[in-house]
Amino acid sequence: MSGRGGGQRIPRPPAVRVGGPAPWSHVPPDERRLTLAHVRERCAALPPPQPPAFEMPGSRPAGVLVPLFESGGEAHVILTKRPETMPTHQGEISFPGGGLHHGVDMTPCDAALREAEEEIALPPGAVDVVAELDTLATVGSRFTITPFVGIVDALPPLVPNPREVVKILEVPLSELLDDEAFHEEYWGSLDRAISFFELPGETVWGATARVLVAFLAHLTARP
Repeated sequence: MSGRGGGQRIPRPPAVRVGGPAPWSHVPPDERRLTLAHVRERCAALPPPQPPAFEMPGSRPAGVLVPLFESGGEAHVILTKRPETMPTHQGEISFPGGGLHHGVDMTPCDAALREAEEEIALPPGAVDVVAELDTLATVGSRFTITPFVGIVDALPPLVPNPREVVKILEVPLSELLDDEAFHEEYWGSLDRAISFFELPGETVWGATARVLVAFLAHLTARP
């Protein structure tokens, strides 16, 4: 498909090495249309979530929601695009979510649901949280991010909060699993790959891509 990728600012170094194939490269293309029932079944088989391999000093805990709904018999994931006016990660594609507020009694899951309502008007009551994924740490923004998979059986009208979201993306999982979408690169160290999903008009990378790679690998793993 032409027109893949977008205008996201990616700080790619001069020397880049190409990574390996997608974890789901073994799955025939005609088996990459996943239903919401399949997602529920595979989420029930997830291993216990793991803590991050490292954590930057002063990191702040955060929660993000991986919202999924079904359309046309296929599971879709909801992503958001950040405005260029944001103080960090301008123009990047992300999941709804945010950090825990100091002095406020809440969990990362609470924060994920709160921000999904604030950012795209997705009511917490419409979301069935079915899984907690592995927590990951970021270096630049210094967050420890815990993702939560949320099933939305009846998708309400979504409205972007213009202060935080300029576009809502409803992406079929088969689009992310397409052979033309995924690639990975090594930026120096060979112990951690940088993952990318090149979608029509947009590029997903960074922590969001890391969450998607791990989640999609589990969904498509052979039992």
